[in-house]
Amino acid sequence: MKPNRFREALASGRMPIGHMIMEFGTRGIARILDSAGVDFVVYDMEHSGIEMERIFDLIAWSRAAAFAPFVRVPQTQYHFLARVMDAGALGVMVANVESAEQAREIVQAVKYAPLGRRGVCLGTAHTDYLVPDPAAYFVESNENSVIICQIESVAGVRNCDAIAAVDGVDVLWIGHFDLTQSMGIPGQFQHAEFLSAFREVAKAAKAHGKALGAQPASMEQTEQWISLGLNVISWSSDVGLYRAALEAAVGRIRERAAAART
Repeated sequence: MKPNRFREALASGRMPIGHMIMEFGTRGIARILDSAGVDFVVYDMEHSGIEMERIFDLIAWSRAAAFAPFVRVPQTQYHFLARVMDAGALGVMVANVESAEQAREIVQAVKYAPLGRRGVCLGTAHTDYLVPDPAAYFVESNENSVIICQIESVAGVRNCDAIAAVDGVDVLWIGHFDLTQSMGIPGQFQHAEFLSAFREVAKAAKAHGKALGAQPASMEQTEQWISLGLNVISWSSDVGLYRAALEAAVGRIRERAAAART
């Protein structure tokens, strides 16, 4: 089974750093990401036009890379969760997890028995089209896969300790924009109520030995959130990173061109 660089980073005491792909699901993106040295990549199906067939392509291209490929599914439904795992994903991210019951549903769909009820189909993409020893593979897959539960509502924060306590959940992930919207303070990331909620989720993650993840928007925000307990980071999305880099470069060129005319 493909090694999970995300898990290896956590086990070694190093912070896993990743990236999210929402737009540029091209054949070359896996090699580009690999050359950047990321530990994990989240291919997004929630807020993008990426469909299941393209997920199979992206995961196939990613299996030749060192990073761990994850998929954010649009809903907590078996046919999304189990299928992306059968594509060869090493983990899933699920939006707006609000209860322990929902977290257990996710674990049931991702893990094989006795931890879950994921259906068995060996000799396909997730086993590199080889048929492994079933018993050994089920154990390895259960140990290797990663489950990320996004906490992005008032209800999710209220139940975050129970969610973190679910066996099989690896990461609580603060969905900061949705969370502030749910709290009635959209985009106010320095608001006392948001920071209090952040600390509450961080406390739950630490109490149950789970990681705490988020996707900060700046280095200043990154440093602040690390001080609050963040230990898994997705650095921007492809759209955000491309737009910011292009905008900055275009601005600098315009400034220099204007200066040259004077």
